[in-house]
Amino acid sequence: MDTPTAIPTENGAQATEILEDISEKLHLPRRRALSFYIVLIIAVFPLWSVIPLSWAFVVYSLHSGNIWSYTWKGLALFAVALAEVFFSVYHHHLSRCIAGPPPNIAGNLSELQAAFRRVLQSGLADLPEHGYDEEDVGRPGSPEEDIIALERSDPRAVDFRNYLRTWFGKVPWSHIRRDDIFAWLHWSIFNAPFTSFDALPFTRQKVLLDVLQMIEKRAGATIPDGSNPKAKPLLLTLDPISVSWRPFVWYAGVALSNYYQRRQYEAQWNAKVTTYKGMEYILRIPHGWSMQKGPRPVIFLHGLGLGLTQYKMFLSNLLRAAKDRPVLVPLQPHVSQELFHPNYLKPMNRHQSADVLAELLEELGWARRRSDDSDSSVSEEPKGVTVLSHSNGSFLHAWLLKAYPEMVSRSCFVDPVTFCSWEGDLCYNFIYRRCTNGLELVMKYFVGMELGVANFLQRHFDWSANALWYEQIPNARDPSKTMFFLGGKDAIVDASRVKRYLTSHGIRKGLWYDPNGRHGQALLAGGAGHAAILRWLREPESNTTSS
Repeated sequence: MDTPTAIPTENGAQATEILEDISEKLHLPRRRALSFYIVLIIAVFPLWSVIPLSWAFVVYSLHSGNIWSYTWKGLALFAVALAEVFFSVYHHHLSRCIAGPPPNIAGNLSELQAAFRRVLQSGLADLPEHGYDEEDVGRPGSPEEDIIALERSDPRAVDFRNYLRTWFGKVPWSHIRRDDIFAWLHWSIFNAPFTSFDALPFTRQKVLLDVLQMIEKRAGATIPDGSNPKAKPLLLTLDPISVSWRPFVWYAGVALSNYYQRRQYEAQWNAKVTTYKGMEYILRIPHGWSMQKGPRPVIFLHGLGLGLTQYKMFLSNLLRAAKDRPVLVPLQPHVSQELFHPNYLKPMNRHQSADVLAELLEELGWARRRSDDSDSSVSEEPKGVTVLSHSNGSFLHAWLLKAYPEMVSRSCFVDPVTFCSWEGDLCYNFIYRRCTNGLELVMKYFVGMELGVANFLQRHFDWSANALWYEQIPNARDPSKTMFFLGGKDAIVDASRVKRYLTSHGIRKGLWYDPNGRHGQALLAGGAGHAAILRWLREPESNTTSS
């Protein structure tokens, strides 16, 4: 029944009008667009078919005996096909290796309980959608709301039910049962499968009941007993892994391309490519630069895809625009399709990543951790660094801010996936959603279903570590120190919700929002977002402005 209520925003802003219970709205399958079939035919199918065609050619050649009559061209083709056959067996072996139980990434129990409480607090505070002025420094950054029992019709409860059901395949909220919630909670807290509530140890039962009670209060509804097969929860690190085979020539091409890019940075930009405690990185320090007098160093954290090959143009523009300051680019082979790299299936966890990066920054003299016992009177304190992250790189950005916020003086988030990630859109859109257009198919097949990316997202995903909150960002409302770039047509995250979350906390001048922007578009040369990013990096903190 439609009732007079208020439209909820991410943090409680309300506008009164007639509103139905959107948490009960059926999620209808979307029709596939023509672009889906075009990409399928001209891009996906040709690459996918390399392996079965190679098997067919090798089997035919051996079974018929024609291999002995081939010319050198035929033998060369046979050798290539045979290499693909052997590689497909190896790829299948790697797929089976990561298909098993996930590594033990369950965090500290008290930390996870605090994270759940923070998730449930989100949206309770009466924070206007458009926020306060950024100069209003006295305004609290984090809601300290008690989790009270809401009425079912409360817009905050409706909004909570609507986004929480994303974790259950977007079924109507009334279809979700208590065992379904328990299975989801048991995964998200303990990273382990759920069989039955009675089979759990008493301590785990108590934890699940405590969180369930908070969820029911926040949802304004009691969750019925039982389970519903149609409301199966999304258990990202426990569900069967989604991997699609790739031919050897694909991985060889990516490896050669990225190797070439490494050498280009060394030759063209006088950069060095080296490794520090298992973290490979590119470092360019201009001649004559000093920490005391020179401009602040820049760290770029890239996202999923093809690594240096994918970011070639942007990195060239970044190095050119920041020619007066050092640039550090940590490389992440596990999300760059570099199958031949020794760390391809061994991504660092959040603690390892943050610690190694922090130690590297100290080694370079760019920043200092508060725990450092060195005598600060010996030399001038380092200024800290500017961190620019894109997409999946915002996770590493978040890990560094959580562990060592004092080392980061300026932050720029481009298409961040770390905000509102608790709502489920990121996992659902990138892993579980049925592709309906060409762009979604490109992202799903060429990125999401790649072996290394699937291993990272579906076996090493740590939602509580990856989630970043407004109050964890130093100087978040100062546009000279913090910038956010969002695209309204981002196919991976719900940028409108991220925008509401940020603006409700007073972020206005520091937010660049392109209603028609797509994921990654802000990094493309020639666009307004690209120019704004480079302009922000070059401008003094006290004078930075944004559109």
